[in-house]
Amino acid sequence: MLKPRYRPLILYVLAAGALILVAIFAPFLTPYDPYVQDLQGALTPPNAQNLLGTDRYGRDVLSRVIMGSQVTICASLLLLAVITVSGSLIGAVCGLKGGRVDTILMRTSDVFLAFPQMVFAIAAAGALGGGLFNAALALALIGWTKYARISRALVLTIKKMPYMDAAKMAGTNSVGMLIYHVLPNIAGPVLVTAALDIGTIIMELAGLSFLGLGAMPPTPEWGAMMNNGRSMLQTSSWVVLAPGAAIFITVAIFNLLGDKLRDILDVKK
Repeated sequence: MLKPRYRPLILYVLAAGALILVAIFAPFLTPYDPYVQDLQGALTPPNAQNLLGTDRYGRDVLSRVIMGSQVTICASLLLLAVITVSGSLIGAVCGLKGGRVDTILMRTSDVFLAFPQMVFAIAAAGALGGGLFNAALALALIGWTKYARISRALVLTIKKMPYMDAAKMAGTNSVGMLIYHVLPNIAGPVLVTAALDIGTIIMELAGLSFLGLGAMPPTPEWGAMMNNGRSMLQTSSWVVLAPGAAIFITVAIFNLLGDKLRDILDVKK
C-alpha cells in the first residue's frame, strides 16, 4: 500500500503530467483555431460558444490559452533541461578536475551571478533582438551558474569518498569516474533543484514576453497575451485574467511538486 507521505506527490505528479499532456496535444484540444480573427466578434464576454470570451481580434481566448501552454510549458521545460544538463556537467568537471579549468569557469560563473538574473535576461534579450528563442537563450546564459555551483560542491564532497579512491586504484579514467560515480550521486539534488525551478522559468519566460522581449504576435504565449490585453483590464478583464490564471495554476502545481519531491528526498529527515 502506498505510504501516506507519498500520496500528495502522486497527486502533484498527475496534475503536472496532465499539464504537459495538454501542452503536447494542444493543437488537437483547441475548440477553435487560435490564429483565426473575427473582428465582428471582438471582445465578446465569456459565453456558451466562447467559454473564456474573445480578444480584441475576435480570437477565442480559451483556444489561445490552450495553445499557449504548448509554447510556455514546452519552451520552459526544454530550457530547464538545457541549463540543468550543461550547468551540472560544467560543475562536475570543475569539481573533478580542479586546477585552471575550475578557476576559469567558476570565476565566469561569479561574473554572471553578480547580476540579478531577470535584469541580465532583460538586457541580453533586448540586445539579441527579442523573440522566444532569444529570450530562452538570455535565460540560459545566466541560468547554468546555479547548477554548476551545486554540482561542483557535491563533487568536492564525493571526491573524498572511499569508493572514489577505489575507482582510481582500479584504473578508472576521469570520464569513467564522471559517468559511473559522480553523475549518479549528484542526480538527486540536481533534479530536486530543477523541479523547484520549473515555476521560476515559466514566470521568467512569461515575464520577458510580457515586456515584449519574448514570443512575438501572433504566437499565443501567456505572457504576451497578458501584455496584449493589459489596456483592456477594466473593460474586458477576461482577456488578461485567463492567461494570468493559467500561469498561476501551472506555477503553483510545479512548485508544489518540487517542494514535495524535496521533502521526500531529504535524507536528513
